[in-house]
Order: sequence, then C-alpha cells, then structure tokens
Amino acid sequence: MGLFKTAPRPMARTLRALARLLAYPDAGLRAHLPLLRAALREEGTLGAARAAELEGLLAHLAQQAPLDAEADYVQLFDSGRRTALHLFEHVHGDSRERGAALIDLAQTYERAGLFLAPGQMPDYLPVALEFASTQPPREAVAFLGEIAHLVNVVFAALEQRGSRYASVMGALLDLAGVPARAVELPAEPPLDELWEEPAAFDGCTNAGQTRKGVRVTRRADDPAAAPRPIAAATPAMPATAAHGALQ
Repeated sequence: MGLFKTAPRPMARTLRALARLLAYPDAGLRAHLPLLRAALREEGTLGAARAAELEGLLAHLAQQAPLDAEADYVQLFDSGRRTALHLFEHVHGDSRERGAALIDLAQTYERAGLFLAPGQMPDYLPVALEFASTQPPREAVAFLGEIAHLVNVVFAALEQRGSRYASVMGALLDLAGVPARAVELPAEPPLDELWEEPAAFDGCTNAGQTRKGVRVTRRADDPAAAPRPIAAATPAMPATAAHGALQ
C-alpha cells in the first residue's frame, strides 16, 4: 500500500498562481489578477476558508493604489529576515553553507528541466513553487513537505504583522498537508543595523569586517549543509524565466 490511499489532486496551476502572488505587485501582476483568481477557483485544491482568504488578498491588491501596494511589498519582504522569501536565509543566513545548498538546489531544478534566469536565486520561494508545479502531484506534495517548516516561519511572521500575504503561506502548508503552528519569533534588529558598514577611517579597526560572505563551496564533512534531493526528477517543461503569470 502506498503512502496515499488516493492520489493527491493536481495542483500545478494553484502552485503557479501562488508563486505569482508572491511576486512584486507591479502593473504586470495587477493585470493578471483575474487569471490568478480563475486558476485558483478552477483547480479547487484549497479549502473554502483558505480560498476566501486568498480572494481577500486578490481583492486588496486590485483595489490598493499601485504605489502603496509596491511600497507595502518592499516593506514586508525586503526589510527584514523573518519574512524573507529566500528560504535558505532562514537556515544558513550569510554563512558559506548557503552557497553549497544553492548549488545543490539549482542542480535539482536542472535535472527536472528548469533553468533559472540569470541572477535568479534557486531558494527564492516563487522559483521553488514553479519547480514543484512541474512535478507529479505526489512528488510536489513531498517537496512542499520538505520546505514546510521554513514556510511556516514566514507564515507566522506574516500573521504577526497582520498581512494578507499570510494566506499564501497558509495555502502552501495546506497543500503540503502540514498544519500551521505558532512559532516564537525573536525580535530582529533593523535591516540597516544588520548591514551596517564600519566607518571608513575609524582608527583602522576591523569592526564589522568579519561577516562571512556567501561562498560557493561544498563542505564534504557536513552533509547537512545542503538539501537532500526531494523527489526523483521527471522531465518537465523548460523555463528560461524565473516566474511569470501562469507560466
């Protein structure tokens, strides 16, 4: 007997719609909101309560002034680490282990036929969701389960801030079959403080210059530094862009 009594429901369009909802809310995204709404409704993989929350987010983005929507997005996702959409930020931070993990994840995508646009990072959540959307339902669920603990951290941070974007993270947890749970989030210093540079001429001190950068190296003695393959890769449609409206 397999893990599932019944096969998981198809969720490719739902995953791509959720990935697109996490993108910067520029004019292109706002123009595609009706398509995203239709995709979520037609596939019907989410429960009524979660679907209603996503409808609220879609309506909010449609009604909000464009500049306000864009400013809110930057403040939410680019001004702190708790809500970062780059998943390995929550695991490795700026350590050198992140480089090895990024390489392994990119290779997983390439084996599935997904090639990233120049400059795109493989741990960016919308990219990970696009990859999952190219996999059979069972493998997609397994992949979502592997990243669920990281998604839950972002979910808790967004809930704490009262953001409608929490509905996207909640939907991903629902698809993974993992219940959302409360997470105690320690206070973090302002982003400006995190990236504060030392004074140029401050008595020739080396204060602030010991931060470890992201180095693309592999630690042979630390197999936990990189993510293990999630599921057997299957042929998938190639993609040259990181994400797009219902790619």
